[in-house]
Amino acid sequence: MAALAWLLIPLLAAIGAGLWGSWAGRNRKTLGDGTELAGYTRFREAMEKSENPEKSEQLHTDA
Repeated sequence: MAALAWLLIPLLAAIGAGLWGSWAGRNRKTLGDGTELAGYTRFREAMEKSENPEKSEQLHTDA
């Protein structure tokens, strides 16, 4: 009977691993890259606005 109990432990572990594997490998609904690309575009436009050479010259002459 004790040997049967020891065989149940790996069996339950294998069943648990199979359930976890099927859950981890499921297909998820993704939003795509649209939101990421839009955010990057906004970031790039903001960085281009901050590189205005006229404003940087005014900052250096005020000192």
